[in-house]
Amino acid sequence: MFSDDVARSPRALPARRALVDDVYDAVLALLMDRAIEPGARVNIDAVARDLDVSPTPVREALARLESEGLVAKRALKGYVAAPLLDAAGLRDLYDMRELLEPEAARRASANLDDATAAELSESVGQMRTASAPDDDEHFQNYRRFIEEDLRFHHLIADRALSPLLTEAIVRLRSHMHLYRLNFRHDFEEDTVSEHEQILDALRRRDPDAAATAMRTHIENSYQRLGPILARRAEAPTDR
Repeated sequence: MFSDDVARSPRALPARRALVDDVYDAVLALLMDRAIEPGARVNIDAVARDLDVSPTPVREALARLESEGLVAKRALKGYVAAPLLDAAGLRDLYDMRELLEPEAARRASANLDDATAAELSESVGQMRTASAPDDDEHFQNYRRFIEEDLRFHHLIADRALSPLLTEAIVRLRSHMHLYRLNFRHDFEEDTVSEHEQILDALRRRDPDAAATAMRTHIENSYQRLGPILARRAEAPTDR
């Protein structure tokens, strides 16, 4: 857990990219890993010390993350991490995914190259391996599974060859990734099978089939996750 009073060793940042890009990636990782909890204040000085940089690139990274909805600026509090989606927010997220991702799959079917097809196939294989039962590394496997899920969808978005469409999907997927890290689900096998169907349509260069497979996957995913969040919201708490 990342907090203001926890001393941490500085994280080494590679020098080959612009510093603000590396700091953005590092702060995003802190959010995705829940080192900074949803709804918690982001201490800029503490993050800067953790990354061994000045506060300036951290502020620039946070401004970029604010535009993506992953942090928000609050009066008298500074930046806070975005809270987890509620039931209405999750429904809205899936509505947007249904608008954008089938079209991305349709376009990607015409632009798929051998290298991307190989990466997609590798991702599906990694997801299937991570979904295998392993009591000793259950959470680690689940984490690897959802990271590969993110990679799979990002690869398809990238092959749509539309920077604006890709950017919109990546922003949505970041919220989805954060949600899934916080709510463990046991739907790996269904997800892998649906990814295989999407990949098969892409390999056949069939735009209608690719769009349909992606839409079906998104609809099924919501049917798996939506009711769980609704039940959690209705459950009594001790607070």
